[in-house]
Amino acid sequence: MFHDELGCNAHSNEQVTGLPRGSGAPVATELLCSNLLLRAGLMHLLASTRFAVADESRSGNSLPSGRSSLTPALYIVDASGSLQQTVGFVQDARSKQPTARFVAIADSFDLGLIQLAIAAGVDSFCLSTRGREVLVTILDLTMAGGQFLPGTVLQSLLSQAHTMSGAGQIAAASCGNAPDPRATKLSPREAAILQSLMGGDANKVIARKLNVAEATVKVHIKAILRKTGAANRTQAAMWANENLRPGEQPSLSN
Repeated sequence: MFHDELGCNAHSNEQVTGLPRGSGAPVATELLCSNLLLRAGLMHLLASTRFAVADESRSGNSLPSGRSSLTPALYIVDASGSLQQTVGFVQDARSKQPTARFVAIADSFDLGLIQLAIAAGVDSFCLSTRGREVLVTILDLTMAGGQFLPGTVLQSLLSQAHTMSGAGQIAAASCGNAPDPRATKLSPREAAILQSLMGGDANKVIARKLNVAEATVKVHIKAILRKTGAANRTQAAMWANENLRPGEQPSLSN
């Protein structure tokens, strides 16, 4: 359940209490960020907290003295770039560390980004315009198993979703809201694999679910890319999010 930046439940406005404020056991943290200035700023903000960030400028990607060199338990994702880059960051890290927690940071968030980021595995979202105390609180909340969405972003998304819903109803009444014809070209197995791609699953995870060889999964993915016109698996997942209705998304367990 998402919370707003004041530490309140986004749905019931109940005050969140008992959460640590950057104290406790060290948390091995990795920054998924191509912006060097943002990376430096985040490392400076987290330097005196329990979130131990690897310093890539040091030999062997080592951590400062006293910091943990364990596998990352938390990823902070720069979501200010392209949507494809952001989702790619998350999917790649998620395939390596499926139990890690993810927090996305950007100046602003739109509905499309949040939907795909959540599907890829992002747990919380933080505006880069907020202060250090808010950032650390969000990280603590996320590591405690919570989810966070800034209140201002939530209100904007609700308004945007309402507007899009109204426009969609008008379009459906006037033109029948026809689906992308490419969706009908997918076999049930391909549609199921595409659903798994939307969830950020790696090929080996999909192969295990289907009880087939990983090479077989790769063949299916190539067919999916050809039929949907996508250049890569991230674009295919984005296409599916827009064009596959819930009833058209069979489960791999079926």
